[in-house]
Amino acid sequence: MPVERASAAGDGVALDCSIADIEALEPLQESAYLRVGEFPVSDPDWAIGTQDVLALPLYQEVDGMGSVIDPDPHVTVNYDRIPKHEVEIRRSSAVMSADGHRLGHVDGFLVGSGETADIVLERGHLWGRREIVIPAAAVARVENDSVTLSVTKDEVEALAARRVHRWY
Repeated sequence: MPVERASAAGDGVALDCSIADIEALEPLQESAYLRVGEFPVSDPDWAIGTQDVLALPLYQEVDGMGSVIDPDPHVTVNYDRIPKHEVEIRRSSAVMSADGHRLGHVDGFLVGSGETADIVLERGHLWGRREIVIPAAAVARVENDSVTLSVTKDEVEALAARRVHRWY
């Protein structure tokens, strides 16, 4: 659904379309049952975005007794279909510094009145997490599931933590 057809409505978003319009849209997420090592078939209009691979876990008795396991050589791959020449960023996408350090992951976007959104980066660990707002101007490159900044790790660490309100 084009973002131009959405508008703020109180605490939510209102879409300028009918349920039939939404049901007529092509699916953005698909699943495929593939052999291990195979990839979904490419499409001339769509790129393959983030993939989740689900394999059936296999168990055998600890003492090794019992029948020999014949594992299924297939896995289920859930993947996103991304329009060609566009990218996908999700809440867990990696954020990399200009000097090659993994800084954390995208926690969200700080949306204002401008055309671009600042990135909210979550850093730290279970007992010491903080949110750092990365200005959109500090983004050097965006690829599927990855954001690379034009600033170094030290420059990011020098940014002040900022409290932001999270809308789930």
